[in-house]
Amino acid sequence: MDTITKQISVLVVDDEKTPRDLIEKILRREGYRVETADDGEEALEKLRSDRYDLLISDIEMPRLNGFGLLRHVKHDRPDMAVIMMTAYGDSFSVKDCLLLGADEYITKPFESSEINLIVERACWRLLSSRKTNATQ
Repeated sequence: MDTITKQISVLVVDDEKTPRDLIEKILRREGYRVETADDGEEALEKLRSDRYDLLISDIEMPRLNGFGLLRHVKHDRPDMAVIMMTAYGDSFSVKDCLLLGADEYITKPFESSEINLIVERACWRLLSSRKTNATQ
């Protein structure tokens, strides 16, 4: 997946610096192009000016939470892959994320292998849908 990762740009959004930096480090090591944002509002600004393939967002954040960000993204860029994450992994938030269009969901704390697997799965789905849309 090395050549594919270089084609994928990722925006990681979390108001907590440690998990945000950890995800950035993990994904950069795998060859993804990664940028970060401190909250949903900053993420929206970046989404307006740059094109990303994948969004990884925390749910609980100040100003604009992950649910609000997910709604904006799925309205403006329904083709973008989205992975939601939270420290509070209750079944209601999982269900809400999936109903709003998230592709994946992960609970903090996580292992780097979990992030790699979930991101890879989301990327394969993204690339597969692009290939299908291109042949139609």
